Amino acid sequence: MANLTDYFEKTTYKAKYLIGDRVFGYYNDIPFIGKILLDNLVSLEYGPRLIVSLDLPIYFNNNYITTIIDKHKSFKSLKKLTDYS
Repeated sequence: MANLTDYFEKTTYKAKYLIGDRVFGYYNDIPFIGKILLDNLVSLEYGPRLIVSLDLPIYFNNNYITTIIDKHKSFKSLKKLTDYS
């Protein structure tokens, strides 16, 4: 009989990014670079999401945005600083 560790290893969501990984993306056609704060599974319907802290705030619709919450497809992993092009 398997233990709980084996069960959760097989059935739970495996994060694509680690906390602190650098990512690049666009928010309403404004480019940004930030770091991962959280990579988790919200629900099976919604799917996984990322919470990203931006290096520099984005000014959009008279608001400053410092954190973005979105799906994985909106972000690209940065290995080097020149990967954003």
